[in-house]
Amino acid sequence: MIRLVTGGTGFIGRHLLRELARRDGQTFVLVRPGSRERLEALLDALGAGDRLVPINGDITQAALGLSDADQARLRGADMFHLAAVYDLEASEEDNQRANVDGTRHVVELAQRTGARLHHMSSIAVAGARWKAKFTEDMFDEGQVLDHPYYRTKFEAEKIVRASGVRFRVYRPGLVVGSSETGEADRIDGPYYAFKLIQRLRQAIPAWVPLVGFEGGQVNIVPVDFVARAMDAIAHRDGLDGHTFHLTDPNARSLGDVTNEFCRAAHAPQFTLRVDSRAAAMLPGEAKSMLEHWKVAQLLKRRLLEGVRIPEEAIRFASSRTGFPCERAQSALEGTGVACPPLHSYAWKIWDYWERHMDPEVPTERNLRKALQDRIVVVTGASSGIGRATAQLVARHGAKVVLVSRTREKLDALRDEIAAEGGAAFVYPADLSDLDACDAVIKKILVEHERVDILVNNAGRSIRRSIEAEYDRFHDFQRTMQLNYFGAVKLMLAVLPGMRSRRRGHIVNISSIGVQAFPPRFGAYVASKSALAALSRCI
Repeated sequence: MIRLVTGGTGFIGRHLLRELARRDGQTFVLVRPGSRERLEALLDALGAGDRLVPINGDITQAALGLSDADQARLRGADMFHLAAVYDLEASEEDNQRANVDGTRHVVELAQRTGARLHHMSSIAVAGARWKAKFTEDMFDEGQVLDHPYYRTKFEAEKIVRASGVRFRVYRPGLVVGSSETGEADRIDGPYYAFKLIQRLRQAIPAWVPLVGFEGGQVNIVPVDFVARAMDAIAHRDGLDGHTFHLTDPNARSLGDVTNEFCRAAHAPQFTLRVDSRAAAMLPGEAKSMLEHWKVAQLLKRRLLEGVRIPEEAIRFASSRTGFPCERAQSALEGTGVACPPLHSYAWKIWDYWERHMDPEVPTERNLRKALQDRIVVVTGASSGIGRATAQLVARHGAKVVLVSRTREKLDALRDEIAAEGGAAFVYPADLSDLDACDAVIKKILVEHERVDILVNNAGRSIRRSIEAEYDRFHDFQRTMQLNYFGAVKLMLAVLPGMRSRRRGHIVNISSIGVQAFPPRFGAYVASKSALAALSRCI
């Protein structure tokens, strides 16, 4: 048996390859040249030998960019089309190019080669406003498709149905991580609520009952179930021309699902849940006022931004559509494949997210996402904390501006960073000289146009008892000049740009001495205390 898989390096695709690797025959995995190394690493890990074979191509090209010889090898094959955009925040153009144009190219290849097409669709074809059951036999029911993702998934399935090729359509629910390990690679669906649950856990004891919304039906399925179900159904006879809902037959309400993850997180639960349809009892004028009140809209946006929830996810979560899966269950009889209950794996999903996917956890992926191409100014970069900081942020893609008195040391550090593939720029300056502070930061802003992150690390420490300082007032002046006034100079220079861009970070390196008050460190602790106090005030 010959197969072709698109989207093999994607979330569902990787799990499907694991299933196909266990079967006889050869599976070709379409891959763009830029992703080939990643795919080959995956195939090596699966240990499938010549049962899984990479083949260069691209769904955005006619015939997927395959040569005539490659197309000939696929005659009569089973094509598993998973490549698509699965992102509610993706642009209209990205959705159209991947979901619609890509599917059209796959269908044309299937027509040319006489292949059977296994098309990964989505329950999103029903839209978010359908308020009844949407069965496996339903498709074009006049549903509202007012989002690019819903519309393009609908259009893609429509192309498959009208193509004349042998096909099977699979519509999974909201796909989360593996029920065995919790592993996932994207934040979507119920994951959007996790940051809110985490914040509640941090702020409120777990025994405190909360009031929330019951919400609509949320159909969550683990990715390993989706892959196993697709694999099992694809290899059964007599099922062409049908659609299969890969959903949970015991789907639960938004309130129940949220509480399941609250229990997994040891967070307070929503004991009293109000049906969101109660809003229908409000007078029409009141609802209209709330919907158009700019202050209410702003508060809603700010709240959602604070817990990283896109507005579109709220609308989808309140959907009241049911997705029965009788045909899929019948097709899976005797295979041992079934959707596990959420309570059996919710804790694994939460644990994996909190350890690896929480955007505030300093993982390699998160650090690179936060620092890639950012302009990071590090003072006191020639040694110690400053040097280590500069090296670390450079390894994660930042463009590091190195500031210190000694050019030779900065040049050496710049060369080390460049040898590791990073980018660094040298700006020698004596930051205890306030005129030098002005000059160096102005030069940086002219040459780099902005500062995304300022790390005020440069400092000096004077260790003398107060008795030894009676005639050394200049010690206090010099310490304040560098540790406090120099840092303030730089802050005042970069803050206007950060405020206008509405983004930026200032990191002021303080000292444990601010809390411990050690003897002989009076001048140093006073300067660091001033910097810490200013940091809190602004």
